[in-house]
Amino acid sequence: MIKTDHLCMYPASREQMEDMIACEQNADLKKAYCEMLEGCLRHPEQWDWYAVWMIEKTDGTQVGDLCFKGLREDGIAEIGYGILEAYQGQGYATQAVQAACRWAFGHPEVKALEAETEEGNAASQRVLQKCGFHPNGSFGEEGPRFTLNRPMKQEKRQRNMRHLNFIKRGRKPW
Repeated sequence: MIKTDHLCMYPASREQMEDMIACEQNADLKKAYCEMLEGCLRHPEQWDWYAVWMIEKTDGTQVGDLCFKGLREDGIAEIGYGILEAYQGQGYATQAVQAACRWAFGHPEVKALEAETEEGNAASQRVLQKCGFHPNGSFGEEGPRFTLNRPMKQEKRQRNMRHLNFIKRGRKPW
């Protein structure tokens, strides 16, 4: 479970995912939910990486969902998300994606996160950019792809800065 100031996010159970599939009217979403459930059942030890994550306000009202679409062997996971229309434009997507990124990078095997948006979905692209994602120049089935690399730890960042300062002064750092 992931908690923020305004949201609670948790991976759906098998029953919840089956209910979502049964109720979903949009064929593309229904297919995506089926693929997520299949991933969960094929890789039960990695349930959180394949499951639909429910996004709820702290009062229990569902505002959307999120998923990671699995964790590849190279340490890259793809994130997907959607906010119900009545709750769009209120910062829930940004807050959910930021929290999901923190959760994912809490796993040392995760090297980077990727996401894909529809080409004309400026709001979703803005959410990704606010969360630190950058366009990576490639296009997927839906549109442009974005990448967020694992943040550097503070001590490594400071060491790199010292190294650069030595080079700027024309000195070798060793």
